[in-house]
Amino acid sequence: MDLRIQELVEFTQKKFGLSNYYLHEQQFYRSVDIFNETIYTLSMEWFPNDAVQDDDGLNPEGTVSFEINLKSLKFERIFAKGKPYAEDGITFSNLNKEAVIKWVECETGLSYGEQFQWVREDEGELNFMSCFDGVAVSPPGYIDIKFNEEGKLTMFSMHGEFPSKELIKKEKYTLSLDRLEDLGKEQLKLIEYPSYEQKKLYPIYALEEIFVTNEGTTTIPFEVFADENYFLKIDQTIYWDEPMNQPFERKEIKWIEDLTAEQAFSCEPSPDSFPITEIEQEKCMIAVKNLLRREYPSESGNWVLKHCYRDKGYIHVTLKANIQDVRVFQRKIKVFIDPKSFQVVNYMDSKPMLETFNDFQAPDKVTITKEEAYEKLKDLFELKSYYVYDFKQKQYVLCGKLDCKYGVNASNGEVIALDDL
Repeated sequence: MDLRIQELVEFTQKKFGLSNYYLHEQQFYRSVDIFNETIYTLSMEWFPNDAVQDDDGLNPEGTVSFEINLKSLKFERIFAKGKPYAEDGITFSNLNKEAVIKWVECETGLSYGEQFQWVREDEGELNFMSCFDGVAVSPPGYIDIKFNEEGKLTMFSMHGEFPSKELIKKEKYTLSLDRLEDLGKEQLKLIEYPSYEQKKLYPIYALEEIFVTNEGTTTIPFEVFADENYFLKIDQTIYWDEPMNQPFERKEIKWIEDLTAEQAFSCEPSPDSFPITEIEQEKCMIAVKNLLRREYPSESGNWVLKHCYRDKGYIHVTLKANIQDVRVFQRKIKVFIDPKSFQVVNYMDSKPMLETFNDFQAPDKVTITKEEAYEKLKDLFELKSYYVYDFKQKQYVLCGKLDCKYGVNASNGEVIALDDL
């Protein structure tokens, strides 16, 4: 075993009281954050000394897993299967929130109230999210803690972004709802919401959430952070003259990379961190067009290549139907391309999922206008301050998130909570 791995193994064993455990396996993982930095983690699985892996490959009772960030040497994930992993493991006295917060501060190096804040508490579970001086950030970071009735830690997970003050563009918050009346009207959309309980589609006027910069002149679409990676926007409709008769053969996607200790400890940049060049973009266009010619031969002009990005060693391309209906879930295709051969490896179409709504009762006739719906909802609009990462400025800028938890049933004018659907 590499000496550097051995040191981390011994550090973990001592820190968490794993004297009655043995290391079953370890593996390196890497990811690229929103700052385009490659993050390496070492994942470890520890088995109790008297346990072995089941014949079906399932880990035995008492298995505990760890993930440690190789740059910060902070643990980002701890998970115990079943019983507590060690008699002298992490225990929170009196099961109080303050004890948990103090442990999180010590373990992560973050300050409560300044970089993370409490958002939810259930029995045996606490959830936190990232912030800056109490202001939420986007994209967010999450910290989740679980413990048993004795207060012993059974799960800890930290992921996402917890920005330092150097990345924050501080300013006084000045936005107000009365300045955003036109934007509120623009963001109000008529959408068919599905009710799975009633097996029915409802025509609902709902506000499409959006970020507005503090000066009120620039917006940042919420969908920018829908994917974990920042993507290259293309927005090009794909046409072809003739279909291709060659059948497409799907290949299995390999999500886990084989990484060496040298790559990990030297922080070798991931291929996912490299920009997609114009030549690569053109090759992706050709690959996607050929896929469509094979699998969707009669649908020339029906698909728009929205964006592409790198992730897990592949180039991911998102296509959306040129003509969309007004349902909350839209038709799209995700294509996975090998960046070496520029051949499509596999793809996923949302059509099978959308077809489940074919058996739903059709929406009632719309009788309410958008203007009438706006008047019913405008006093329920919410504007919450956020620090949002701006990819152009490469820092977090102060914004307001325009949102609304309610909608208007377009068939009868009833104001309803969207969560009830």
